Amino acid sequence: MDQNNSPPPYAQGAMTPGIPIFSLMMLYGTGLTPQPIQNTNSLSILEEQQRQQQQQQQQQQAAVAAVQQSTSQQATQGTSGQTPQLFHSQTLTTAPLPGTTPLYPSPMTPITPATPASESSGIVPQLQNIVSTVNLGCKLDLKTIALHAGNAEYNSKWFAAVIMRIREPRTTALIFSSGKMVRTGAKSEEQSRLAARKYARVVQKLGVPAKFLDFKIQNMVGSCDVKFPIRLEGFVLTHQQFSSYEPELFPGLIHRMIKPRIVLLIFVSGKVILTDAKVRAEIYEAFENIYPILKGFRKTT
Repeated sequence: MDQNNSPPPYAQGAMTPGIPIFSLMMLYGTGLTPQPIQNTNSLSILEEQQRQQQQQQQQQQAAVAAVQQSTSQQATQGTSGQTPQLFHSQTLTTAPLPGTTPLYPSPMTPITPATPASESSGIVPQLQNIVSTVNLGCKLDLKTIALHAGNAEYNSKWFAAVIMRIREPRTTALIFSSGKMVRTGAKSEEQSRLAARKYARVVQKLGVPAKFLDFKIQNMVGSCDVKFPIRLEGFVLTHQQFSSYEPELFPGLIHRMIKPRIVLLIFVSGKVILTDAKVRAEIYEAFENIYPILKGFRKTT
């Protein structure tokens, strides 16, 4: 046979050097069929995430149960008839898991004072001012009183009352044309009544049939010093319902006590002003009530 017409050697199953011959049938016949790959790592990750979610739900349910239990205990203690005392407040907090938000965030409320309410302060507030009123029982000519009475001022454009002052006791009176008179500046109840009688006597000497009717103390102001600085920010956060503190407008904290009905001005230096009292005992009682709370908010540095 001629060499030109003979088929090449590799067409008869022979192999050229270094070049193997493959076919698709060889793959199926030799067991080299591609098999699907199972990713065991992905399955383990899903199982781990499910297990973490179950743990988070169990922890949240346990925290809710603890809160409900503590609330029920406080309710039973409140209805047992015991007098509530001031102790350190405790707040339930749970540590958040990675990648989650906390179920119960920590509140920014300060610690409730732990000083017992029965402790005596040993401090007696001093009366600084007493405001009282009296009715002279007749109409008054303010111009005549201002012209003939000593230590009297009157200018109807500024104020519709005669301003009269005396030295003993050192007080000031506002006399209105209706016969009403208001006095301020006295340091005791006796001084306020004595000053009112002196003013009425001055008006009587001017020929006016003045009387002395309906004497009444309208306001008493006392002050004292607790001798230690006070954390006003913590105080107002704990007693938001009855207190207001705006240091940009007024440097003192305003606290309105319910019983007795007294208004207190508390300053960071420890000075306390008590006002809106009708009798002296209300000032003493209000200070004894507020002193244990102030001691609980004492500045340590």
